[in-house]
Amino acid sequence: VQLQASGGGLVQAGGSLRLSCAASGSSFSSYAIDWYRQPPGKQRVLVASISASGNTLYPNSVKVRFTISRDNAKNTVYLQMDNLKPEDTATYYCATMPPWESDYYWGQGTQVTVSS
Repeated sequence: VQLQASGGGLVQAGGSLRLSCAASGSSFSSYAIDWYRQPPGKQRVLVASISASGNTLYPNSVKVRFTISRDNAKNTVYLQMDNLKPEDTATYYCATMPPWESDYYWGQGTQVTVSS
């Protein structure tokens, strides 16, 4: 599995961005995809997850503002981020561990910078 994250950029507080995570390989619809973020000097944390069946999960810090979705026909997961805040500034990564794998696969990360 190879993951390619894109869509980051510079945005003002209150603005929106949509990140994309494109996956290579087959059986995309069979595994969950997670989005993590890592602010400068801090640990990487989970911000959204979508299961193979489409169930979603968010921490309270981004609930309501972030929406994760998937398009299995395009092998792509999206992270819609609205009402962005300066504290959302981070490198965002998509990741997955398909059920038949024992390793966690990471995309290369995409930078999101929110100015105040």
